[in-house]
Formats: sequence, C-alpha cells, structure tokens
Amino acid sequence: MSNIPASLRYAKSHEWLKPEADGTVTIGITDYAQNSLGDITYVQAPKLGAVLKTGEVFGVVESVKAASDLYAPVAGTVVAVNGALESAPETVNRAPYSEGWMLRLKPADAVSANTLLDATAYAKLVG
Repeated sequence: MSNIPASLRYAKSHEWLKPEADGTVTIGITDYAQNSLGDITYVQAPKLGAVLKTGEVFGVVESVKAASDLYAPVAGTVVAVNGALESAPETVNRAPYSEGWMLRLKPADAVSANTLLDATAYAKLVG
C-alpha cells in the first residue's frame, strides 16, 4: 500500500501539495505515482517565476518505464525548484514527500488547495 500522509492535499493526477508557513505551497508527486513509474531517471522542472494555471503541465518526470507530464494542482507563481533533482532524480523514488519535492508556488488564491483531495479521498482513488 502507498504511503499517503494525512497532512497533505492530493490531485487526481497524483501530485501532492503541502501548505507552508510563509504562504507558499510545496508540490511533488505521490508515493503511488513514483512507485507506478519505477526508477526515475529525469525530472524537468519549470523556470523560476513561471506563472502556472491549475491543471497546467509544469514539467515532466521520466523513468525506466515511461515519461509522464506533471500538472499544477493549484494556480500560482513558481518561487523555487528543487535543483538537487537534476543530478539525483532518484531522490523522488526514495523520498517523494520530503527531499523529492519538485517546486514551490506562491498560490494565486489561498483557498484553491481546499479543492484538492484529502488523504482519505486520495486513498480511495488509488484503491
């Protein structure tokens, strides 16, 4: 069974979102997603300052099995990317909810994260 932390919110496209104390949100892919992809070999992140719409493709993750688009769970401006993933993309497999984060956004609207799935709903989705 996948690890699904109760403190996070989830998109149906398998990204997670964590609200931060400074008002930003950290985003990555779920344990279910990384496990389904297999060994991750490359992560393409967006540029700093990019303005993303909810559901917009913000990058790509490639693995030994497939390449998959990454979708913004909420709209906002990219304020940080995890540069460590350029040289160590496998970090996403090892620690998808901590060191394997992909980007931080300043959300366009503070309530948009509330539209995402909670851990219980996401667990039902991935069954």
